[in-house]
Amino acid sequence: MSNKKVILISIDGMRPDGLQICGNPYLEELKKIASYTFDARTVVPSITLPCHLSMFHSVPPQRHGTLTNNYIEPVHPVTGLFELLRAAGKKSTMYYGWEPIRSIGRPGSLFSSEYLNSYAFEHTDGILTDKALSFIKLAKPDFVFLYMVETDEKGGHDNGWMSEKYFDYIKHAIDNVKRVIEETNGEYSVIVTADHGGHDRCHGTELPEDMTIPMFFYGPNFEAGKELSGISILDIAPTIAKIMDVEAPREWEGKPLV
Repeated sequence: MSNKKVILISIDGMRPDGLQICGNPYLEELKKIASYTFDARTVVPSITLPCHLSMFHSVPPQRHGTLTNNYIEPVHPVTGLFELLRAAGKKSTMYYGWEPIRSIGRPGSLFSSEYLNSYAFEHTDGILTDKALSFIKLAKPDFVFLYMVETDEKGGHDNGWMSEKYFDYIKHAIDNVKRVIEETNGEYSVIVTADHGGHDRCHGTELPEDMTIPMFFYGPNFEAGKELSGISILDIAPTIAKIMDVEAPREWEGKPLV
């Protein structure tokens, strides 16, 4: 089966051990239907905006220049995934619950986007998932980025990483992943990742708790049930470009996993 459309889901602050402990039964199904790892590595500093800029530009923060959650215009710009897909005639859309994340794409690179403050409602991630699924059914965009922030903000920072509330938000996030996979019914490859982990009520260090992230790769390009190793957050953009038959920029540092 050929499938050149992709949904990327980022669950902010989701630690691999938190995912395994949270008790969502769909995790075992994900391990059966997708290639996966519980030992991928993010970038330093392990902070949300630098991590996502690295995820979309396949270079470390020292190259894109943003080292905090305040966006800095790069001295030497690197083509990002949204810009690459736009230049190739692809339609991309983004759903997000934390406003600064909009900086991962340049103005004009998106077909559509929708922002909803994560504290506007309980389980805002679920509302954004609803909106993304509705738009997917309506417009069939080529690439969808669904960003879930509640695990980080309401789970980790408000209650502490590895707290019961933190586990609860992971469980809800994985429920949303299940809906995306089941309701898109094989029309899209689905990649699920975190940007970083966390400890106590913070993150940003080089501790393994902050640096280690889980990833899942579902679709015809990936072997079901295969456990992967040696993966970096920098590999996500090249993998998506390869699935979508778009040539990755030469300045990207990550490797395609297909």
